[in-house]
Amino acid sequence: MCGDAGEGGQREAGACGHRAVSRPGDIRIEACAACRERCLAEAVLGMVECFADLSGVRPTAVDRVRLGEASDDDLLATLLDEVTFRLEAYGQVPVDVEADEADGGLDVRLAVTGLADVEITGAIPTAGVWDRLRIGPDPYGWSCSVRVDA
Repeated sequence: MCGDAGEGGQREAGACGHRAVSRPGDIRIEACAACRERCLAEAVLGMVECFADLSGVRPTAVDRVRLGEASDDDLLATLLDEVTFRLEAYGQVPVDVEADEADGGLDVRLAVTGLADVEITGAIPTAGVWDRLRIGPDPYGWSCSVRVDA
């Protein structure tokens, strides 16, 4: 799915990464990591890379977000909603993301830059359009996927 494939094409234990698969009308984002928090961060970066080229872009600010206790699926949806809200309201694009567990919720650090500072390469997603969203443990760590309308 993501990360480097080992023998037999399977993901290596602890590998992390993300990818986006474009299809007519939507984009499927897949992410994986050794832990839930890194998997959530990879999903955000995968979503951003669907519409922006981040190569060579440096953050201009760091924002912190606290997401309350929720199911893993709800945390993923809420985090993606937060990112799209910041895009729409403040024109902020995450360049780097870190997440840490906090009492069942998440403490998230978003290193951001302005939308005008990145090359736009696709349609910017809007909040609340997540479909076929899932996140959970797998034999190699954690993985998640979500479909985004394009």
